[in-house]
Amino acid sequence: MGIVKISELMHENLRVAGNALSRSINAQAEHWMRVGMLTEMHPELDHREICQLLIRAELAGGLDITAAVTPHSGKPRASSTGRH
Repeated sequence: MGIVKISELMHENLRVAGNALSRSINAQAEHWMRVGMLTEMHPELDHREICQLLIRAELAGGLDITAAVTPHSGKPRASSTGRH
């Protein structure tokens, strides 16, 4: 785990969104990072499809960036060894 520096405004945005969605600030930031990462990797997918990918990945053990970028399927795959 590392430290990521963010602006005060972004921290406040995370706090508000996290409270509204019953997530901690860290959980909200991680959610936005996952959604953003998948959106950059798969710009053809909409938000609903990205969320479905996240759910499937979670059910399969967690999102793994190295598996997600392999050229085999074009869709993010889940890790078989651990969580995100």
